[in-house]
Amino acid sequence: MNFDELVALIKQNGIVGAGGAGFPTYAKLDKRADTIILNCAECEPLLKLHRQLLERYAYEILSALDLIAKTVGAKNVIIGVKGSYKGAIEAVEEHIASFENIRIHKLREMYPAGDEIVLIYQTTGRRPKPGALPISVGVTVMNVETVYNVYCALNGSPVTHKYVTVAGEVKNPVTLRVPLGTSVKELVALAGGATVEDPVYLFGGPMMGKLGSASAPVTKTFNAVIVLPSDHVIVQRKNTKTSIDMKRAMAACCQCSYCTDLCPRHLLGYPIDPHEFMRVVSHNTPSDTKPIIDGLFCSSCGLCEAFSCGQGLSPRMLLDAFKVSLKTAGVQPPKDLPLRDVSPAIELRSVPVARLAARLGLTKYNKTAPMDEEREIAPRTVKILLSQHIGVPAVPCVKKGAAVLEGQLIASAAEGKLSVNIHSSVKGRVKEITDKFIMIET
Repeated sequence: MNFDELVALIKQNGIVGAGGAGFPTYAKLDKRADTIILNCAECEPLLKLHRQLLERYAYEILSALDLIAKTVGAKNVIIGVKGSYKGAIEAVEEHIASFENIRIHKLREMYPAGDEIVLIYQTTGRRPKPGALPISVGVTVMNVETVYNVYCALNGSPVTHKYVTVAGEVKNPVTLRVPLGTSVKELVALAGGATVEDPVYLFGGPMMGKLGSASAPVTKTFNAVIVLPSDHVIVQRKNTKTSIDMKRAMAACCQCSYCTDLCPRHLLGYPIDPHEFMRVVSHNTPSDTKPIIDGLFCSSCGLCEAFSCGQGLSPRMLLDAFKVSLKTAGVQPPKDLPLRDVSPAIELRSVPVARLAARLGLTKYNKTAPMDEEREIAPRTVKILLSQHIGVPAVPCVKKGAAVLEGQLIASAAEGKLSVNIHSSVKGRVKEITDKFIMIET
């Protein structure tokens, strides 16, 4: 298979970054890459599916990685996996001798090991310049499920299902393979139901995830639903209004600089200093623009507010709000900024995942959540979003009332734009089409 054929195959089968970002995978393939990194850091507490997937389908994932590397001309493939994921490591070690130039790099038990910049540095020692993409240092990073989806596409199967971990306040934590468009309510029911009367649903990890409703549909980037009680500290923090966060910063920030001292990007030499940003906010001096613009280099990992700040302030929330405002105003990150030296304290200031989970009140929820692929999951209705990726939404190519099969193309990638195809996740009939979704009744 040549480069153009692989790009076309990935685009046709609707593959996007399944780790949460949703960037169309075909657009990440680049012949400049000399190194492919498989991201199995899965660094947020309670998330399980990527290590489970690598353990179960190690050979399939390695074979797809090998093909990708040979097609783009990459000479090195690195499996970035935490040393504690022993089952995944053993599965890879069983098959790795069958492939050339693939090696395992055991990552430390720290957060955020899965951040692309942190992962690239930990595995290769390279650092992209501020604002630059990984390919600028010859690296392409891919998530475990993304690569598994490439393997499936090579064998004729488009993306129709998603692996999702259901954890927290549920009777039976579990990792499931469910049709795209399945509702969160159905996922929770499959995990035995919520164990609290007024459950709140957190989509994704506890650090970077967002709160959502029980009716929300599973998408190609949906990795977990964590059920929490409404009074949990994570829920309270994520429900806080930006205006309140701003007033609390103005009243309580003492410029201790702990947020900067533990900032992973700052420790790697990137021009991000959260305490200086908080000084601008707390002193109400927006004319001091450098700390605000430097905030565009923040990865939004959330350590500053969830672990570092002794006052319980929210630098990440405020940085996110300012980043949105800057981008809306058309402000771009400055280019060609130099990297600072990597901090000599970087190893000592890494935050262990177990301590982070304890600080977040999640230790009691850290259960196995075994992968269950045997159960037949057949929702009566699926709501398949037309935008499950970065870029332009797909365009419906079926009509209301049409009968469709599982795997059938129902929305085409927007012509000439960054976009991907969408396929039906079930056999059924198209019940409704809008500019946001296609609903199919089974």
